Amino acid sequence: MNPWTPRGTVYGTLLNFRREWDLWAPRMTQDPHKAAPQAPVLYVKTANTFSPAGQDLLLQDGVSEVDIGATLGLVIGDDGQVAGAALLCDWSVPHASYYRPPVKFRCRDGFLALPQQATKGKVADWAALQIEVRRNGEFVQTVDLRELVRDLPTLLADVGEFMTLQPGDVLMVGTDCLADGTRPRAKAGDRVEISALGFSSVSVQVGGAA
Repeated sequence: MNPWTPRGTVYGTLLNFRREWDLWAPRMTQDPHKAAPQAPVLYVKTANTFSPAGQDLLLQDGVSEVDIGATLGLVIGDDGQVAGAALLCDWSVPHASYYRPPVKFRCRDGFLALPQQATKGKVADWAALQIEVRRNGEFVQTVDLRELVRDLPTLLADVGEFMTLQPGDVLMVGTDCLADGTRPRAKAGDRVEISALGFSSVSVQVGGAA
């Protein structure tokens, strides 16, 4: 079986976990935004980021470490409804802003690690999903979908207010931060594993440029 890859556009969601929202809330009224976002804040993971199961992540261009972004991606079926989901690792270069991070931080080659296959199911099946993150075998984070600002049905409905998700598109529900506002990080030589009950896991070896 060939490894799964998205056949449409992959969208990410920012500020969709309560911990990070609460950390940013005091600054949301400052320039340039002046208010908290009223709609989901989305970004695109371009096709060059897709890294099928079994491929390493190669750090290049002076990048020495990356944020680990464990998330769930909702896969849109041919009828326009959610047909399944997949665990993903939405890598990014560590940066200070989660409002509008530049493309160079999120859309580098190989910066979306994919599982071997997507999992069929319904949105209601994943409302309380807990995603575990391990680095070199050591547990470093649990991403709990009960902590979403917009739960899965609400996120889909709110995105649908301003855009139509097409068959094959993937909507990532967001990545969570640690208590200090950072995300777990990986460097060359680390192996990162992302797993959740009922899903094909993501396992990636991080390597540096030769």
